[in-house]
Amino acid sequence: MSLTLQEANRIAGAAIAHAETLGIGICVAVCDAGGRLLAFQRMDGTTWAAVYGSQGKAAASAAFGRPSGDLTERADHPTFRGIVAADGGRMILGKGAVPVMRDGAVIGACGVGGGTGEEDEDCARAGASCVS
Repeated sequence: MSLTLQEANRIAGAAIAHAETLGIGICVAVCDAGGRLLAFQRMDGTTWAAVYGSQGKAAASAAFGRPSGDLTERADHPTFRGIVAADGGRMILGKGAVPVMRDGAVIGACGVGGGTGEEDEDCARAGASCVS
């Protein structure tokens, strides 16, 4: 049970469509359950830093199977710091990504950067909700 490229592109498109309704520019990264990038899109005019934010938040959400914002309070815990370090420091434990689930299992994650944490997570949820 894995996330397909077609599904990943549909997730990215839905996240972007939601960002357009909010009037914001985003980067959206969709990764598989192992945190490896499947699809990525950057809206015109979106800051370059959002490229890294979206991917880092997606990797964290996939790794822990929960929204990346749920991890923020634990980001300074030695175990979480160790896991992030062991992964090369690419995970970002901040709001803006949600896991993509199928039949109760994590099959990937959608991470967004470019708006506020809340806007990013709303866009990520809009993307992830299009997979069943």
